[in-house]
Amino acid sequence: MPKKIYINGQFLAEADAKISVFDHGLLYGDGVFEGLRIYGGKVFRLEEHVDRLFESAKAIWLELPLSREEICEAINQTVAANELHDGYVRAIVTRGVGTLGLDPRRCSDPQLILIADKIALYPDEYYQNGLEIITVSVIRNHPAALSARIKSLNYLNNILAKIEGIQGGCIEALMLNHKGEVAECTGDNLFLVKEGKVTTPPLDAGILAGVTRAAVLELAEKLGLSATEQVLTKHDIYVADECFLTGTAAEVIPVVQLDSRMIGDGKPGPVTRQLTEAFHQMVRE
Repeated sequence: MPKKIYINGQFLAEADAKISVFDHGLLYGDGVFEGLRIYGGKVFRLEEHVDRLFESAKAIWLELPLSREEICEAINQTVAANELHDGYVRAIVTRGVGTLGLDPRRCSDPQLILIADKIALYPDEYYQNGLEIITVSVIRNHPAALSARIKSLNYLNNILAKIEGIQGGCIEALMLNHKGEVAECTGDNLFLVKEGKVTTPPLDAGILAGVTRAAVLELAEKLGLSATEQVLTKHDIYVADECFLTGTAAEVIPVVQLDSRMIGDGKPGPVTRQLTEAFHQMVRE
């Protein structure tokens, strides 16, 4: 079925879905986005994603063209128009058409773009056997320069880290913050398990406030697991019993090696498997 792309209230064929070359989203990466998952024809945690979209927009002084309720409705309409039972929605808001200068006041008409499609971030074998990752030299943006809480269209920081990881033979990579502490991976939040206790870096470590991350913390509490946010170092991961990543596209995926050091016994651990199954049950419900 041909994809139908939503742009400012209209559904367009993929070939006809276009924005201006003068849009500051293209010229400067000036805009925000969200990635949302569809399970059983419904968008998972839609309101939380839209709330984060509005927070990101407010942080960069960008006024969204619709209300929260209208954007939620537009996303649901996009899912229905594309007849997706399981899949992914990318919600994008650009600054709009402007000049070749930086001044955002000279931009007009922010563009709301919604793209719905199927997605498979990692092959099944990685969910079964776990990821091997490395620490890269590219650090997360300093929070005084650009907050990691802003999900902006300028993802070059993450892309450079991804390139370094790929060149090192890994499809995912660990990024540290400006203090040398564990932040997150190029596209996912990180958790580790030690002696049955689940930990993840705090938001002020320079990480995105992941929606799946929050869901897993909730699940851990429901399962009676100790789950806390605390500052982590590479050493904490090296000596952990288990490690896993969370993200909208990735869901929950185990990590079995960091920097050529085996984590635990080198296999996805019982807590990771327990949380993975609980997450799958949550989205099915």
